[in-house]
Amino acid sequence: MNDKINEIIKKNSQYKREAYLFLLDALEYTKRKLKTTNHISGKELLLGFKELAQKEFGLLAKTVLEYWGIKSTDNIGEIVFNLCEVGILTKREEDKKEDFINFFDFEEEFIKKYQFPSKEAIKKNIQKK
Repeated sequence: MNDKINEIIKKNSQYKREAYLFLLDALEYTKRKLKTTNHISGKELLLGFKELAQKEFGLLAKTVLEYWGIKSTDNIGEIVFNLCEVGILTKREEDKKEDFINFFDFEEEFIKKYQFPSKEAIKKNIQKK
């Protein structure tokens, strides 16, 4: 898989390796959340991607994603289709890049709507560790 990601980056260095790896993590995260091993839609992936980015990076999600080259949901779609081109992911005939265009606004979702975790959630997270 790493060789295939290197192949993508060699052709187009717009996105960092971390962007591809995070997208694959978001795909697995979303499938676990939906309790499925089947194909998921672009919408489902985008919602899972957003949720995981918020969980992993908090208020820095937009900054981290932009550093990796991901500035919009359009970019997420490009990454998905780049991964399909090299055979890491598969797509169905009905899957289209257009499914990813302007699905949500990064500024709105990662900054303006950001909600800090409650004290209870923080305590619960600390107790897990």
